[in-house]
Amino acid sequence: MIYYSKRYIHKEGIPIRDNKKGGALTETTFLILLSVTKPRHGYGMMKFIEQETHGRVALGAGTLYGAIETLLKKGWIRPVKTGAEHGKKEYLLTETGRKIAGAESARLSELEKLARRILGGEAS
Repeated sequence: MIYYSKRYIHKEGIPIRDNKKGGALTETTFLILLSVTKPRHGYGMMKFIEQETHGRVALGAGTLYGAIETLLKKGWIRPVKTGAEHGKKEYLLTETGRKIAGAESARLSELEKLARRILGGEAS
């Protein structure tokens, strides 16, 4: 169930608002969450995103590390202790982060269905 409060959109009690206009995640935030379904350090996240988007999205270090700080504060990702090379910090999706990413995936699927229906790509 999705409900709205003054500042956040909530799904199953989890605040999911990420931008100033509503509950949709920014593309950058969504891609970062997807990149840490297994432990990755910042550079690994940048490479994963660039590879998975076929070069369409290439995050700069400042953008990425600012987003990491925000996601850590929200509790959507967490640092992990691994045998990371050269002491690089690695991050992993939390259970809350996984729910947020899943909700965004479902939202995008619904949006795609709507677009296909309206644009004639799919029978109603």
